[in-house]
Amino acid sequence: MMPYQANILIVDDDESIRIGCAQTLTEEGYRAQSVDSGQGALAAIEKVSFDAIVLDLKMPGISGMEVLKKIKESDPASIVIIITGYGTIDVAVEAMREGAYDFITKPFTPEALINVVERAVDSRRRELEYSLAGAEAAETVSGDRIIGCSQAIRKVTELIKQVAPTDSTVLVYGETGVGKELVASNIHNLSRRRDKPFVVVDCGSLVETLFESEMFGHAKGSFTGAIDTTRGKFELANGGTIFLDEISNISIGMQSRLLRVIQEKEISKIGSLGKIKVDVRIISATNKDLAGEIREGRFREDLYYRLNVVPVHLLPLRERREDIPVLAEHFLVRACIGEKAGKTKLSADAVSFLQEYNWPGNVRQLKNTIEYAVVTCKGNVIGPDDLSIIGRDPGGESGEIGEGALAQTEKKEIIRALRQFDGHRAKAAEYLGINRKTLREKIRKYGIEI
Repeated sequence: MMPYQANILIVDDDESIRIGCAQTLTEEGYRAQSVDSGQGALAAIEKVSFDAIVLDLKMPGISGMEVLKKIKESDPASIVIIITGYGTIDVAVEAMREGAYDFITKPFTPEALINVVERAVDSRRRELEYSLAGAEAAETVSGDRIIGCSQAIRKVTELIKQVAPTDSTVLVYGETGVGKELVASNIHNLSRRRDKPFVVVDCGSLVETLFESEMFGHAKGSFTGAIDTTRGKFELANGGTIFLDEISNISIGMQSRLLRVIQEKEISKIGSLGKIKVDVRIISATNKDLAGEIREGRFREDLYYRLNVVPVHLLPLRERREDIPVLAEHFLVRACIGEKAGKTKLSADAVSFLQEYNWPGNVRQLKNTIEYAVVTCKGNVIGPDDLSIIGRDPGGESGEIGEGALAQTEKKEIIRALRQFDGHRAKAAEYLGINRKTLREKIRKYGIEI
């Protein structure tokens, strides 16, 4: 049952869908009102404020797309969920570009409707809370929502919604660039800790000799160069959430120290005999098989069981290709706003190319590809030739391009990225959508010197 009765408007010319949706939502504790036309919808929103509007795109008279545009013109904060047919996903993507929150495809189950409406209402509630708290607070805690229409992503968002209100430890599995930090920040933003710090630790960059100082802090004079008392990551995150990214990269020694803190819920600064109690929720992430790491003696089994209370698995983009058009349009809209590029669009051929490519860098690589295309595209329509993708290897094979040309293209992209970021490898790797280890290997392979 909802904590309050959210008000939902259902707009569809099909009576059976209206009745079914209204019955499903009413049983879940919502107030549901329905109308059979676009005109009826516009009249209804003049009289009543709705938490979410479920809108069919294909209706006689005023089309759903026109209704959406009019709704967003009168109230840009309105939450509109689109109903579309399976063969018209491209229209749904265009609707999201016009401001729709999400879409569901006919035929849909009651569970699918409930899931999307619950997420929409939660989003609406948080926006209202944040607007009351002030724009600065909203910017701090709102974050990016998880974008996608695949069953895999819907399962992840449902799990996030279930685990967020608890204090359970979460371990997020997934390849580089798949969105593990986004999952962690969403869990934090939906939790009771959302007004407290969300501290990110890149375990891959921690130096073992400085591990305790970075994580737990040090007292003034505790070692050469310790000119001030500092707070470590755990103390900074007190009351909130700490996100340990790529947890498998820390050594066995560091794992032991981390396990002790998790068990005792207290830290000691280097050079201090005092103990500091910390109340921190831990979310970790890895792109490795930790069970395999345990077998190889590289990861402590007792720490694994402490961290892996609730596992969240994020599939790579190549295994949920139906998310690619929606993500691409989302990144395109954001890039156009940032670059003031107007109404730049993706051609049908470009979308097909994006869906065929295997995306070794996953969502991060897709985002960077779209941003690059917006900046460099000479017209207002992005075609396949505007998409600068490392290797340009859609299906994982060399295809017609040839191995020599692929290598040349990859080398040029790496050089361009390194020059763009003045040789900063971490930033170049993030831009390219690959991890730093892979970038180092490719720099060595191609003999690149910047």
